[in-house]
Amino acid sequence: MALMSLLIRHLMTKLKLDLHEICKNGNLIEKELHRIIEEANEKRIALVEIIPGKGSGQLKKTVLRFLDRPEIKRKYHRIKKDSKNYGRVFVHFKHD
Repeated sequence: MALMSLLIRHLMTKLKLDLHEICKNGNLIEKELHRIIEEANEKRIALVEIIPGKGSGQLKKTVLRFLDRPEIKRKYHRIKKDSKNYGRVFVHFKHD
């Protein structure tokens, strides 16, 4: 039982949001970004992986501007742009 509990905890340490499917819908992008940040905090998730894709970089800029808002910045610990994959952003959370 302890092993199962550990496995479940490990699986719940990361959330993923792939924006490829909704890249043309600005309102839905905003809604999904809010949702994933709130879900990470509610479930005490340590890491969120956001995939805006490589494309022209406009969607990634939108994501980074969203994450830079003061009211959003208060909700996470730090962000990291993946140096090996331009199309990914990691949002790290620290829960007390």
